[in-house]
Amino acid sequence: MQDIFNRVELLLGRETMKRITSCRIMIVGVGGVGSWCAESLVRSGIGHLTIVDSDSVCASNINRQLMATTATVGRAKVDVLRERLLEINPDADVTAMQRVYRGEDNAFFRLEDYDYIIDCIDSLKDKMALLLNATATKATVLSSMGAALKMDPSQIKVAEYWKVRGCPLGAALRKKMKRAGQKPAKPVMCVYSEELLENKGIGEVPREGNSNGTLAHITAIFGFTLAGLVMKDLTANCAQ
Repeated sequence: MQDIFNRVELLLGRETMKRITSCRIMIVGVGGVGSWCAESLVRSGIGHLTIVDSDSVCASNINRQLMATTATVGRAKVDVLRERLLEINPDADVTAMQRVYRGEDNAFFRLEDYDYIIDCIDSLKDKMALLLNATATKATVLSSMGAALKMDPSQIKVAEYWKVRGCPLGAALRKKMKRAGQKPAKPVMCVYSEELLENKGIGEVPREGNSNGTLAHITAIFGFTLAGLVMKDLTANCAQ
């Protein structure tokens, strides 16, 4: 089955390919951003991936989440995504955890076992807990800021956590940390966009809680960019 990664090895080399295969990655939140990130990583040869999400597929996920189709509504997101990832690479070690990441349950997730931890959580409280706990480990930590209310892919950027600007989620997260007198133990590279559109369909379409409008091309680019940061880092480490 390793023939499927010939083009990856051709670009990156055999030594990098070995590192990619042995690398251990956790993605927390596999919705509109995390699902595409997982797909890209497995297609690039990542051999050990843990996907964490408590939700089941619903109809409103179909516009932007990789594993969401009319046939998968009602099923656990992590289970459907795991099946797809194993169809891509049956030799991959993909662990599906259907549960919410919470700071008080941090020990359960064994963050110390991973080389990369990718935060794609929406909940402010849980996102903060993950960033604080993950940066206390040896893992390289990456994070997605808010991907909703955006349309222009050219405005998507990458910056260190404290340098993210124009993102309401990033601003709220920094404010919450400052109030608590806490901060990540090491730098966290984030994917974000300063673009901020308005919902035009309020009152015309069903909405879930405080959710906002989203588009697949934006959430996918966020996810692919996170995967790209992993591949870039793995390649750089092998070059040293």
